[in-house]
Amino acid sequence: MDIKGSCIVVTGAGHGIGKGLAEKFADLGAAHVICADIDLDAAKATADHIGGVALHLDAGSEDSIKALIDTVEDSIAPIDLFCSNAGILTKGGFEVPNDEWQKIWDINVMSHVWASRHLVPLMLKRGGGYMLNTASAAGLLNQIGAAPYGVTKHAAVGFAEWLAITYGDQGIGVSVLCPQAVRSEMTRGLEESVASLDGLLEPDMVADCCVKAIENNEFLVLPHPQVKDYMQAKTSNYGRWITGMQRLRDRFGGM
Repeated sequence: MDIKGSCIVVTGAGHGIGKGLAEKFADLGAAHVICADIDLDAAKATADHIGGVALHLDAGSEDSIKALIDTVEDSIAPIDLFCSNAGILTKGGFEVPNDEWQKIWDINVMSHVWASRHLVPLMLKRGGGYMLNTASAAGLLNQIGAAPYGVTKHAAVGFAEWLAITYGDQGIGVSVLCPQAVRSEMTRGLEESVASLDGLLEPDMVADCCVKAIENNEFLVLPHPQVKDYMQAKTSNYGRWITGMQRLRDRFGGM
């Protein structure tokens, strides 16, 4: 798809990757960039900077996502590209309380499902559209010290695959973003962690990778190219890969 002249929604646009995406789309001439975030002040700051529109969004609520889509479709323009980017990090393992597991499940997984549920049928009726879902390299590999994050990001990748398989030949472009560490509020304090082993990327660099993938209708977006090698090592010898991850766990003390 062509970014120029399009209507684009970015969730989690107040900070980090979402902010970088919104800025990049504005630079490339998008007609409308809707900056959605639970932190409305941060969304407004991004929108004011790029000449966009700020809207409140609770990504863990289907009603909130539906309201966002309805507002844009009814009051601004048909959505050409929806960047389902909002996400959270929860550390820990099976001891994490059920309510925290449910919260991260809703935000990291169901937000993608809900956005697709309420937008893809509209896109199909008008002949096409694009969904960019932010997952993580943790969704292809895993996340030491953060079971809820690793599990939900695996599910996010799985849903993006399903979406591409089901609608990718019907005019719906699908890309899934799987970076390692990116400078953001989520990675604050984790600069020396295992997540940053291959470097902490700036959001604008990640946005550049996303734009290239969208323009070429590429499914997997890997701003850290090493991730592809790690995927291949994982599938070629699962046992050896797990042993290597155990060593990384010991080296970095859990995160």
